[in-house]
Amino acid sequence: MWIKHLFLGFIGLASGVGVAAGTFAFIIVIGVVPRMIAKCNRAESTILFENMIVLGGIFGTIMSVFTDISLPVGHWLLYVYGFCAGIFVGCIAVALAEILNTFPIIFRRFQVKEGLSWIMLFMALGKCAGAFWYFGHHMTPP
Repeated sequence: MWIKHLFLGFIGLASGVGVAAGTFAFIIVIGVVPRMIAKCNRAESTILFENMIVLGGIFGTIMSVFTDISLPVGHWLLYVYGFCAGIFVGCIAVALAEILNTFPIIFRRFQVKEGLSWIMLFMALGKCAGAFWYFGHHMTPP
């Protein structure tokens, strides 16, 4: 019986390592980390950025696997975490869209030449408003 548990534990660990490696490779390939470092003008802190991303992944995994762990910090930490996670997911989505040249193709097809920054801003604000509406009305995913 214990050999079965050992085997399943090994398979779970190997699968988790594979998924994590794929996720971090995807983040590196689409260039989110170098772009964020360049926007912050913090080239000397590249290692710190990379370490924080890895530590965030490890911490998030531990918190999601061991659900009995609770931190007595209240709702404010949850709000800050949600805000930061939303920014990160938004950066990944925009970087992926930029790599696929989605925005330049759309702007060229609709013959948009001015106000591109306003379009991007209002797209982001619309996404934020939709998320606030979704979570504010306690909607559940399907």
